[in-house]
Order: sequence, then structure tokens, then C-alpha cells
Amino acid sequence: MTLRQPILIPGITELPLSGSGMRIGLFGGSFNPIHDGHRLVVEEILRRLDLDALWVLVTPGNPLKNNQDLAPLADRVAAARQLLDHPRVRVTGFEAAHGFSYSWQTIRFLTQAMPDRNFVWIMGADNLVNFSRWERWRDIAAMVPIAVYVRPSSGRRAPVSIAASALAHWRIDENDATGLAILPAPAWVYLHGRQSSLSSSAIRARRQHVKPK
Repeated sequence: MTLRQPILIPGITELPLSGSGMRIGLFGGSFNPIHDGHRLVVEEILRRLDLDALWVLVTPGNPLKNNQDLAPLADRVAAARQLLDHPRVRVTGFEAAHGFSYSWQTIRFLTQAMPDRNFVWIMGADNLVNFSRWERWRDIAAMVPIAVYVRPSSGRRAPVSIAASALAHWRIDENDATGLAILPAPAWVYLHGRQSSLSSSAIRARRQHVKPK
């Protein structure tokens, strides 16, 4: 098990408040930077899954990516809170406080600490394409239902990816998405809807090529 050094930042790394029986979406990512494409996914997921809350989990870093240009955690959390100003959305960097490096660690902790909540893991279709590369991805699918939201660059590849094929038996129709949160895992849905071509990597690339005046 790989653990980072725990980082405690007041107002940043606390776990959001919740109550028994709540349907809670977990939307993790580096959000480096957060953008309107992320907000679109949040809005659609809240509407389509009938969630009580959506927790945006700003990660300390991505094990599958180069983190050299990663902005400070507190800055990314603050930016996400400003953009995702919604009464049912909570943004937190709580994974840093526990030294979590992988999503399976986060999900195992939450499902064991709060077994009376109904958690749903949220990911974009681009992540489903590479889901089979994630550490203990099959364990993730066995712990919580998963909602995958379509992305312009991955709309064709995601549904036929290694993970999607392996989990095909447990895929539900998107017309039944409102009940996903209370289904036993494994269960997952592929959601179509509004799309944005924005990406954090493209935004960073443009910023790096802008010369100061």
C-alpha cells in the first residue's frame, strides 16, 4: 500500500458533514485547474443521479500523471469552491490528511467509516478508457456503484474499453440512473448529455505558451 505523508490544512482537508442514508457522489481529480467542463459534469450528475450531495475530492496528486506542474492543494480547493458554488456541492482535499495515494484507499475508508451512506463514484469517460490501469480497479467497482459521464474525446473508446467490457454484466440503462446510488456494487451507468471540449491539460499548455507582457 502506497501512502503519502499526511498533510493537514485547516479549512481544506476536513471531511464534509453528512447524514445517514444520504446519496453522495464522489468526484475525484487533480482539478489542475478546475474549469467549466468540470462544472457541467457536476450539474448533470446532480440532476441525473438524484444525489443529496456531491463531494469534489481534490487529490494531492495523480499516480498516473506527471505532477511537476501541480498547483498547491489549497489553491486548487479554493478555485474549485469558487467555481462550483452550489448548495449540494462540497469541495475538500481530505485525502491529503490521510496520506491516500489511490482512489481505492479513499473509497475503502469512506465505505467502512460511513457504511450507512450511499456513495457513488463519478468519473469522466476518459478515465473509463484507462480505468483498467488504476490500482485495484476491480476492488473499486466492487465497493461502490460508478457513474461515467461522456467526454468528447472518449465517447467511442470508453464503452468498449477493458474495464467496460469486464463490467458489462453490471451496466444499467441510463434511464434508471436515479436509482444507481442505492444499488449494491458492482453497478455502473454510462451517461450521455451536454459536453465540453475543455481540458485541464490543454489549459495548462496554453498558459505555459503565453508570454508575460
